[in-house]
Amino acid sequence: MGYIRAEEILPAEVITLIQQYVDGENIYIPRKTAHRKAWGTGTRIKQELSLRNQQIYEDYLAGDGTSELACKYFLSEKSIQRILRNF
Repeated sequence: MGYIRAEEILPAEVITLIQQYVDGENIYIPRKTAHRKAWGTGTRIKQELSLRNQQIYEDYLAGDGTSELACKYFLSEKSIQRILRNF
């Protein structure tokens, strides 16, 4: 995430008002609810996790136990159980 200098985009009056609350500090201004992106839309992580979970399920069907799968995929047994419940 890049930073934009406030004086490049905000009127001086707005900057003065903000300085009353945070003078010289970095602040995060969240997006409007209507403009928020869903989790994972900017990356391929959803596809990667879906493929990983499918492989976990296939390994389970092939006879691997939850403790073996947890070690193999570096997850907790609870996470493995949660993934398997979704299939």
